[in-house]
Amino acid sequence: MTQKQILQAMSGLMAGMFVAILAGTVVSNALPTIIADLGAGQSSYTWVVTAELLAMTATVPLWGKLSDLFNKKLLLQLSLLMFVIGSLLAGFSHETTLLIFSRVVQGIGAGGLTALAQVVMAAVIPPRELGKYSGIFGAVFAVGTVAGPLIGGVLVDTDWLGWRWCFFIGVPFALLAIFLLQRTLKLPTVKRQVKIDWLGAFLIVAGVCALLIWVSLAGNRFDWASWQTAALTVGGVLLLVLAVFVEARTAEPIIPLDIFRNRTVALTTVASLLVGVAMFGGTVFLSQYFQVSLGKSPTMAGLMSLPMILGLLVSSTVAGQIISRTGKWKVYLVAGAVIMTAGLALLSLIGADTHFGLLSVYMAVLGIGVGMLMQNLVLAAQNDVPAAELGAATSVLSFFRSMGGTIGTSVLGAILASRVADEMTKGLEKAGVAGGGAGGGVGEGSVPDMSTLPAPMREIVEHAYGVATADLFLIATPFALLALVAVVFIKEKPLKTTSGMERLAEEAGAASATADKGPAAPVG
Repeated sequence: MTQKQILQAMSGLMAGMFVAILAGTVVSNALPTIIADLGAGQSSYTWVVTAELLAMTATVPLWGKLSDLFNKKLLLQLSLLMFVIGSLLAGFSHETTLLIFSRVVQGIGAGGLTALAQVVMAAVIPPRELGKYSGIFGAVFAVGTVAGPLIGGVLVDTDWLGWRWCFFIGVPFALLAIFLLQRTLKLPTVKRQVKIDWLGAFLIVAGVCALLIWVSLAGNRFDWASWQTAALTVGGVLLLVLAVFVEARTAEPIIPLDIFRNRTVALTTVASLLVGVAMFGGTVFLSQYFQVSLGKSPTMAGLMSLPMILGLLVSSTVAGQIISRTGKWKVYLVAGAVIMTAGLALLSLIGADTHFGLLSVYMAVLGIGVGMLMQNLVLAAQNDVPAAELGAATSVLSFFRSMGGTIGTSVLGAILASRVADEMTKGLEKAGVAGGGAGGGVGEGSVPDMSTLPAPMREIVEHAYGVATADLFLIATPFALLALVAVVFIKEKPLKTTSGMERLAEEAGAASATADKGPAAPVG
């Protein structure tokens, strides 16, 4: 493909990725209002975020397998259509059950975009040039992440629109992406006989769901040390062990275990999992901190996230350009992991009285680190596998990054709820109020409506959320440090200069030539 054709094809992919990012970020500033309006609690707050991440995580490998059977462009358009359906359901939700279900539907669509966009990129762009386009995708990621909270905040603060438009707003972008993909993306359909491992997929999803339900509800609906904890943890672990057993024996596993024999794939997968835990788990609750602890409006909370997003935008774009020019990539992985760890450690120092200037520096440091690290992990893995395994390698990395984000969000959400409750109890006792007498919509894990609280109670709540959010970043920091360790052991290899489709043709030609030679004639 020519440069012009590649850029035209990328327009549809970028619009699709923008939609997927928007789905996750547009509700971030609106969630406190949504949860309060629907009369739900902290557990529901966590599950509105987690439901999409879990659905996306579970379906990424399935979309990857389906791309071996059907046209990738058709699958991309189908995933966008799923997003449209999920968005409409979410916008018309009147209780949290339907809202969480609609987020699952959105997550299924996002899973297709996450898996297929990077597979298509690797198919048409050589790894040596991929850094440049990954930088552009990083810029789209940054714009979507900036625009999402800002749009969400403005919609919530506009009386005649309201939070439901946070879901409706993505629909025209999804329809535009479908149209652009139809016009610009031309890919050959290479069909082969593939048996999708539905049993393996079920066992993976069921096992992960059991563990996520446990971390979301433990300490809230039942004790950490209880029969429910034993049933969910033992059941989840057994299901995942069975999944490994099935995956090791099926001809077409959802997650091909032999791919982990490749050192680069194994280490980038571990790093992606840890980055997911650290980044998603830590940052998803920042908007709640801005609004509840710092007392900002949804629109202002969106503006306050700009330093982190600008840091990500600049670092991903600049690093991508330099990698394409020089062919050197490991130094940016190591530097990104170091800077991300430092950013998380700095954010563990925040509180209800942290100055925004200092907070901006901390967020910018985190954004710079993430921008240098996240996309380039995929680049390193795609460069070191045969073209026939590009889809599998890309899907595995996306799967484990999303898995890390899902686990991190659930675990840290449960910890946040527990820490807020503890700090609230301490604050109330210090104020001479018996524990549990919070009133004012505070208590029993609910997300408070700060505008209805009297000043003394507001101070207690602000302090509680400030302390609890700082603790989340402190817990996330060791995961980023472990990601750094994994990155250090990745061996740098020269970036290939041919696209995935060209490499696939070469591999097919080599395999055909070997087959044509046939077995060697016997001697004597």
